[in-house]
This record gives sequence, C-alpha cells and structure tokens, in this order.
Amino acid sequence: MNYTLHQLQVFLKVSEKQSITKAAEELFLTQPAVSIQLRNFQDQFSIPLTEVVGRKLYITDFGREIAEAAEKILDQVYAINYKSSSYEGNLSGRLKISIVSTGKYVMPYFLSNFIKGNEGVELLMDVTNKSKVVKALELNEVDFALVSVLPTHLKMDKIALMTNKLFLVGDMKRSFNSKNKNKIFKDLPLIYREQGSATRGAMEEFIRKNNLPTSKKIELTSNEAVKQAVIAGLGYSIMPLIGIKNELRNGDLQIIEVSGLPIITTWNLVWLQSKNLSPAANAFLAYVKEEKEDIIAEHFDWFENI
Repeated sequence: MNYTLHQLQVFLKVSEKQSITKAAEELFLTQPAVSIQLRNFQDQFSIPLTEVVGRKLYITDFGREIAEAAEKILDQVYAINYKSSSYEGNLSGRLKISIVSTGKYVMPYFLSNFIKGNEGVELLMDVTNKSKVVKALELNEVDFALVSVLPTHLKMDKIALMTNKLFLVGDMKRSFNSKNKNKIFKDLPLIYREQGSATRGAMEEFIRKNNLPTSKKIELTSNEAVKQAVIAGLGYSIMPLIGIKNELRNGDLQIIEVSGLPIITTWNLVWLQSKNLSPAANAFLAYVKEEKEDIIAEHFDWFENI
C-alpha cells in the first residue's frame, strides 16, 4: 500500500461528515479534488470503504475501522510536529472547539489574533447545533465549546463572552403598528430552526410562556437558510441579531418590535472541569480573559447598542 497522509486526512473528514461536499468545504478543497483523493485511497483496498444508497454516502463497517486507524496515525503525526515546535520554543498543538451555528459570527473574532500569533497551533472548529456541541463536550472530543444555553448535566467552567439578543424579524413588505404579541403572532407563518437548535429552543420557550397562537410552521436546518427564507418572504422568525447585521443595514430585513423581545442570553466559552487542558488550550484561555473586552469593543460595539 502506498497511501499518503493527505489521503488519510481526506478520508477521515469524509467519514466524519458522510458527505464529499461537506468534507470539501471543511478542507478548503474542491469536490472533484476530494473525490479523486477518495478514489485513489479506495483503489488500495479490495473491500469498499464507502457505499452510496439513494444518493447518500455511507461509510461501511470496514471503512469505519480504517477511519479509526487513520485518526490514530494522524494524531501521531501531529504529535511529532508539535514536539518539534515545542523544542524550538514555539507554542504548538491542536485547539479543538465546537460552537453553535450562530457562534460563527462571534468565535472567529476571539480566535483570529491568537492563531495569527501562534502559527504552531492548529485550529479545529466544528460549527453545528447545540445538541451536537454538548455531545462533543460530554464525550471530551473538544477543548472548548461556545453555547448560549448552558447544559445543566455537566460540571463545567466558563467565561461569559457577550450577550446574545434574539428579535422577531421579517422582510420589508409589511408594516406593523402594534407591539401586541397575540395580534402579531396570530397570522404570521413562522420559520423554525431544526430540533436541537438553541435558537429554536428560545423561540419555542417564548411562544409557550406567552401562550401565543402560531401559524404554519416551516423548519430549516441552518441560520443562513432561515435568514434567506425570511428575506424571500416565506415567513418570519425569531433570530439572533448577530447574524443579520448586513441585512438590516441593507434594508433586506426589519426588526418587528414585540413586547417581551428581545430574548437576551449570553454566549459562554465552556470546558469540562475535569478537562486536562493542553498548553495551547491554556494559552488560548489566558488570551481570551485578557483580550475579551478589547475584542468586543472593536468588533461588536454596534451590537451592544441595539
């Protein structure tokens, strides 16, 4: 066999995402490039690593065993690289973070200068919904997680980063002269995030607490999809302010004033109390504590004032 480290990386990512498209996005490669590497890797085995059923890619039992072996091999390679960097006096290692989908508008600003200043640190950041973020934290698969709703069943430490504000938003085709919740929600077609989303949980809790009548429900699986659906006029939704800055400025969306809104929560950087943080993770934690206020002032001043 003559497989390369790059092929191992590609196959491992495909096995994690069970999608060539998603793997290509995370690896910053084209879909054809991922497909070629996957095919070249498969050619070295007589047993299939993957199979396609109904246009969906699945990893075979044999493929899962190869993926586990690939992860161990790559971990050893990374360990060699990190040891080399540490002997040269440079901070090195992997920094693994899992964040809720709206956190992608926040977390990069807390990471940017740290990563630029520590070239030996490799960042692995997974963007998903709250349920999967908590699961990754629970299984000790990550160093940190970014959440707006704290899981109560885990013993964690945390740093509060900044507030998270959720407003009712819609397109610009209709005006609202009343802030009365019942009147506004009675005939609005609502767009929901998928089950497991913290935004959906906050929206459903607001509706339940206020005993609001709701109209036709549409469910979409990402914040971006919800935003585009609202802009297109498919319906209305309670959305995090942080993700609609440009659309508000461009006049594509409007905030609908409703009594009881916005919902205000807090983005927290959390980690398990029992976690033995690596030097890279400890350095990042110190960086966040020291630079947090400056980062907020530089990048989120507009947000705090709405």
